[in-house]
Amino acid sequence: MGAAPDLHRAEDGRGGPDYAAELRRELGALWRNVIRRRAPQIADLIDTGEAPLPMGEDSIPCLQAINIWFQLLKIIDENAAMRDRRQTEARDGAAAVEGSFAKVLAENATGLNAASFTALAYRLSVGPTLTAHPTEAKRVTVLEIHRRIYRLLVALETQRWTPREREDLLLDIEGEIDLLWMTGELRRERPSLKDEIEWGLQFFRDSVYDAVPQLFERFATAKESHFGKAGEVKPCIRFHSWIGGDRDGNPNVTTDMTRLAVGQARKAVLERYLVGLGAAAARISISSLIVKIPPATEARIRAIIARGASPEASEKRNPGEIFRQALTAMADRIRATLSTAPGAYRAATDFVADLATVEAALIEIGAARAAERHVRPIRWQAEAFGFRTMTLDIRQNSTVTTAVLAEIWGLSGPAPDYGSADWSARLRREIALPDLAWPDRARLSANANELLNLLGLMREIRHGDDPDAVGPFILSMTRSSDDILGVYLLARYAGFGAEKIDLAVVPLFETIDDLRAAPAVFDDLLSVPVARRSLRSNAGTVEVMLGYSDSNKDGGFVCSTWELEKAQRRISQTLARHDLQPVFFHGRGGSVSRGGAPTERAIAAQPFGTINGRLRLTEQGEVVSSKYANRGTALNQLELLAASVLSHSLATVKPVPNPEHDDALEALAGMSQAAYSNLLHRPEFMQYFLQASPVEELAMLRIGSRPARRFGAGGLSDLRAIPWVFAWSQNRHLLTGWYGFGSAIASFRQVRAGEGDRLLAEMFTRHKLFRLIVDEVEKSLLLTDMEVAARYASLVENDAVRDAIFGTVGAEYDRSIAAIRFLTGSKEVGARFPMMLGRFERVRPQLDRINRMQVALLGEARSGHAARTTVPLMQSMNCIAAGLGWTG
Repeated sequence: MGAAPDLHRAEDGRGGPDYAAELRRELGALWRNVIRRRAPQIADLIDTGEAPLPMGEDSIPCLQAINIWFQLLKIIDENAAMRDRRQTEARDGAAAVEGSFAKVLAENATGLNAASFTALAYRLSVGPTLTAHPTEAKRVTVLEIHRRIYRLLVALETQRWTPREREDLLLDIEGEIDLLWMTGELRRERPSLKDEIEWGLQFFRDSVYDAVPQLFERFATAKESHFGKAGEVKPCIRFHSWIGGDRDGNPNVTTDMTRLAVGQARKAVLERYLVGLGAAAARISISSLIVKIPPATEARIRAIIARGASPEASEKRNPGEIFRQALTAMADRIRATLSTAPGAYRAATDFVADLATVEAALIEIGAARAAERHVRPIRWQAEAFGFRTMTLDIRQNSTVTTAVLAEIWGLSGPAPDYGSADWSARLRREIALPDLAWPDRARLSANANELLNLLGLMREIRHGDDPDAVGPFILSMTRSSDDILGVYLLARYAGFGAEKIDLAVVPLFETIDDLRAAPAVFDDLLSVPVARRSLRSNAGTVEVMLGYSDSNKDGGFVCSTWELEKAQRRISQTLARHDLQPVFFHGRGGSVSRGGAPTERAIAAQPFGTINGRLRLTEQGEVVSSKYANRGTALNQLELLAASVLSHSLATVKPVPNPEHDDALEALAGMSQAAYSNLLHRPEFMQYFLQASPVEELAMLRIGSRPARRFGAGGLSDLRAIPWVFAWSQNRHLLTGWYGFGSAIASFRQVRAGEGDRLLAEMFTRHKLFRLIVDEVEKSLLLTDMEVAARYASLVENDAVRDAIFGTVGAEYDRSIAAIRFLTGSKEVGARFPMMLGRFERVRPQLDRINRMQVALLGEARSGHAARTTVPLMQSMNCIAAGLGWTG
């Protein structure tokens, strides 16, 4: 449910580390070859341990070399993890592979019959959502080179190569490393929204389109081993995207850009179907002169041919080969769909039906393998991706929607104040009117017309050949039922009906206060008849989005985690009273402080009964590339996600509530939030943050099309969570992942004495959520370095401010380290996570050197020498992000 989990698992001692070590040795030699060729003057500097990096003209190639090495280490880790999974399956079977369907069923299928499993499988729905959050610091071109290096490493695993052939592969890898050097990792211009749309689609072209049918095959195999072959069931994987739909604070996302994003995604998947159909037609050369085809089956195939653009030409081109003719006719119809020409498919379901007909016919004549190999994967792709690739969600901030509504009302007189009783009354009165007067669009501002145009586009797509091409309207900063009702009313102004509004409005509860208010928001919303009818129209489920980033920025890690847990429980209870069930959408990022954690553990720690086979979550920035850049990794990540949801949903025994544990977590969250809030609300804190971190300089990286602040203000509240986390990561404070934890544990132990110690030990052993909190805090503390942090603190101009804030942070760090040691019984922080510890120790020396250099560069830049420090400063940010494994 965040960063790829392989770095968090313990080593199993079965050869993986030795293989990775050999790869590091070989690629290290190739990397040094490139350095000696391209920048010989720095060859010795790279390997001089902790010696300071040069600050002059040699700083740029030094940083470039280290960044490339960090990237190579990540590729090596990914390849080694994939190899280890394959070896585990070959040696011990699929059920031995962590996160596999086979393992989940082996552990949970006892006492489960085929009928109950089938019912659950039909409900199983997982929705990874690629977001427009700008957390990927690497260029698309660089990502493509990474992918080629990964594939060369896969080829290198094969044992059949002669020494000469193996040397050629190594030379190819060296050539790609050389290309990395010559390409450079920095963006000279901020990427456009079109660039971001293309970036997102490239992962589908490279890996996801192919990974999904393989995922379904794994599910079918695991299911058949326990329940037999009766009936086809598979998990529902429906990808979503915010790229081109997320306009929360991003003025670049317009209705035209949303239309473009939908069109490009449609084009990409239709082109993939053409490739698949062409390959299938080339291979399925079955002649009806040799194989007897039952008349009824032949009639169904010929009906497909007759619906093609030129059935007579098909028969002449492939006489007697009706399967080829049918596949060719289908390809012609896909081309027509692509160009909106006559003969196009009316809907994606019609295409699926044709594929199913061909597949069934092949099985009927005994060509099951041809059907499974060449036709079924296309059908499974069509069922998952339709004519859309992904469902494009729309997101906008409640501040914008309420402002537009006030503007519309202002056309006929003074609008009531937002939040007043008059506002609520008018909202409920108008939304209930059977006939609603449309506003005079000519008198509205560009912003108001833009929002109404957007809602009109959503209505248009909902009536197209793939209604799922556009998803819900996600309302950021939902604070009240009025915010949601306001979007419903705006939808009516844009042409949606009165009896039931065919628009899913998904509230996003982000702050601590909003998470606490969420149950009451739903109670109030469901008291409005039109809202109640609209919400009930989706098979009794209501989608609810939970924000991890802003709740963390608002209350700190421990408090945010506990409030998210409570919100899920209370929202579930509230909706149950209305005979509704939530589908939670988790807005997570890659770092711990933005919800990043090992997928299977994060899902397992969700409250009992809050998943019920359905889950959505965001995949952001560098998390997308770490999970989906390569097909094998994408397949395993999707299986891990779906299998974890399946495992959670198979749990039938509700844990016995332990009020003592809940009371302890409530106390810990409150004490943690108090410590965190006290720090953030100190008058000198903002000065410290701005001067002791590169937050203001981050804009130079040009890592996204969206501004760093929602509305251009200068306060902490308007600063986005991504630069907030990025800045604290760069300066190695990482306080967003641990601050407040030490004070909470220390205060709890002091107040409750020996009984408190006993309770904490029990919770560490038995309480999944508390254990997850402790583990993720420990990982954050592992990456934190107070000596390095002190160097950044030295940039604070006012000695009193520096000493006060850094002294407070240092004291809390010491308390948190002591708390971890008490709870885990381990003296070495991170020792419980040897894979992560080993990876970090491999990059730590160079990372520390880059941090020291960045401090010096920030000092120079702020003293009036920004021009000569811009490039190395940007490079240092990229290096630190690569070394830590995330930006935000």
